[in-house]
Amino acid sequence: MAAFSSATQARCAVSYPSQRQVIVARKEPRVIVLTGVTRGLGLAMAEKFIELGHTILGCGRSRDVIESLRARYRPPHDFSAVDVSLESQVEPWAARLISSRGSPDLLINNAGVINQNAPLWQVPSDEFDRVFDVNVKGVANVIRHFLPAMIARKSGLIINMSSAWGREVSSDVAPYCASKWAIEGLTRALAEELPRGMGAIPVNPGVIDTDMLRTCFGGSASRYPSPQKWVGKAVPFLLALNSRDSGKPQTI
Repeated sequence: MAAFSSATQARCAVSYPSQRQVIVARKEPRVIVLTGVTRGLGLAMAEKFIELGHTILGCGRSRDVIESLRARYRPPHDFSAVDVSLESQVEPWAARLISSRGSPDLLINNAGVINQNAPLWQVPSDEFDRVFDVNVKGVANVIRHFLPAMIARKSGLIINMSSAWGREVSSDVAPYCASKWAIEGLTRALAEELPRGMGAIPVNPGVIDTDMLRTCFGGSASRYPSPQKWVGKAVPFLLALNSRDSGKPQTI
């Protein structure tokens, strides 16, 4: 299918004002659980967080990339092959990490998939289900098994990666839009349930030249920054978020 029109791309790239004007990231090392570390934004974030001295406990579906990350980054970093849409995989992964590392300081739900460009009625049911299984149910699975330990410690932030398409819409990506609008609501509702000192924040990462974007924009995705360039701004932004931002949609 052809890439989206320039008008549609412009709608997708709408910029939302951030709640913060000056970013001052915490400098002390933090333990960060990060999903979707085997490609795109997740891989770039993992590398940048580690470069800055933080500990990454990451997961992704590609076993080959996970093995490569294990070879590059030794403990205390930890990388596991986990499909977040399967609670049977998330539960033992979370239990092992909490038992050995304690509760994380920062939990970033980044793993996500998108449907192939098509009108909603032409999206096969199994493809629609996969988008929701990963983008919504996967986030809930990870939260379900990490959050109780964070609540017991009464500290920590949950950052759920949303999208411009969680606040705007475009044709041919209705399932993805629906999943990200769901993440916005889920995260803001969760923020109401957390004890003081904790937070849940939906974050629109902006428009970045990733494999996912190329499935929508085709070759014009190259107009946007690469994940490696994006993390130079994104990681300090994420590290600067705190409990006062809980429930407030943010945009990088």
